[in-house]
Amino acid sequence: MKRTLVFATNNLHKLEEVSRILGDQIELRSLKDIGYTEDIPETADTLEGNALQKASYIHNRYGSDCFADDTGLEIETLNGEPGVYSARYAGEGRDAQDNMNKVLCKLEGKTRRSARFRTAIALILDGKEYLFEGMIQGVITTEKRGEAGFGYDPIFLPDGYDKTFAELGHEIKNHISHRALAIQKLYDFLKTYRKQVE
Repeated sequence: MKRTLVFATNNLHKLEEVSRILGDQIELRSLKDIGYTEDIPETADTLEGNALQKASYIHNRYGSDCFADDTGLEIETLNGEPGVYSARYAGEGRDAQDNMNKVLCKLEGKTRRSARFRTAIALILDGKEYLFEGMIQGVITTEKRGEAGFGYDPIFLPDGYDKTFAELGHEIKNHISHRALAIQKLYDFLKTYRKQVE
């Protein structure tokens, strides 16, 4: 019997990406599926804190097993910015183009462009909390490249590749990305957990 989990997000891009990674082994339900359409508070100052805050909010309200993620782009020469503020770096409108433009503007003329994407996932399962992390190193390009993906994908070039996340396409990205790595850890944990309780 498949386990049902609520993914505490209203971001359809994230939902589609995670659904592809998890496949049909988990019955994934969205916030829309459970009738929740508002934004969940994110007031923590760490990715882990925000992920746990979102998962706890939905768990406490609906009593569902659920997980939430928070992802940040951390740029070395900008002292880790935008980090926890990645989604709203250029303002509360959460506009991806504005966010990328702000990053490219701040890095204009800079040769040190190392960055990393980091995803933290908080899972609440049978009343207990678990945390998982995925991370990938890369560099910020000097211009946007590619049409696939979302967020900062057009300006992030992962180490070992000559294409940005937005150029690589879903199939490759969903094997190497920060979110893919964190989701894989979640998936592996759920498989082991399931065997223990069966």
